[in-house]
This record gives sequence, C-alpha cells and structure tokens, in this order.
Amino acid sequence: MCNSVGKKIWIIPDCELPKPGEGVAKGHESVIIVNDSDIDAEINVKLFFVDKDAYEDIKWTVKAGRVRCFRTNNIEDMCGFEVPFETQYAMKLASNTNIVVQYGRLDNTQANLAFYTTLGYAE
Repeated sequence: MCNSVGKKIWIIPDCELPKPGEGVAKGHESVIIVNDSDIDAEINVKLFFVDKDAYEDIKWTVKAGRVRCFRTNNIEDMCGFEVPFETQYAMKLASNTNIVVQYGRLDNTQANLAFYTTLGYAE
C-alpha cells in the first residue's frame, strides 16, 4: 500500500513502568502499533536510560494491515528484557515501513487511578 499512514521512526520520551498496584486493573505500560501498509512491519526497539547504556535487542513484528499491543511488563513482548519499575526511560522505534504508534500508561499506585495515552514523536 503506497499510501500507508504513519512514519518509520518514532520516539516515546516519557516512559516509566508503574508497579502493578491494587485493584482489578493492574498498572502497566503499553505500546500500540497500527500497520496500515501491505507488508509486515519489522520494528527495532531501543530503550534509553538516565544512568546506563541503551538496550537494543528488542524486535517486534506487526503483520500487514493489523494492530498490535506490546506490554512493557510482559517479558515475552520485551524479548526477554525486564523493564525496571518506576525508572525513567525513553523508547525509539525504527520500522521498515510506515506505522502509527500510541503509548499508554495505567498507574493505580495511588487512590485515584491515572490513565495516560499519547502519540509518540515521529520523524
């Protein structure tokens, strides 16, 4: 699909995995990716930290014409990498085709549940 929507490079600057917390809805982060193209999106993920070297061994695939949600608290989604709780980091997604990226965070570690979503920065 030559008119696919999105961009190939995305940055999510404000990531921080909350602890699961209390209640039915557990705290988490998610990265939702829409692939509007006619080829599978092969995505390289790079995590940036304040006090340690970046981590680059995460690869995601989103089939052509599909949407997929990746949870940073799911070690399988993160290709074996355990994202630390309550640690500031940023994420870069580099895809072989145009994609649209949305980031979400559910923080229920306080009495008032907080749910936050935003689009990343695309180049």
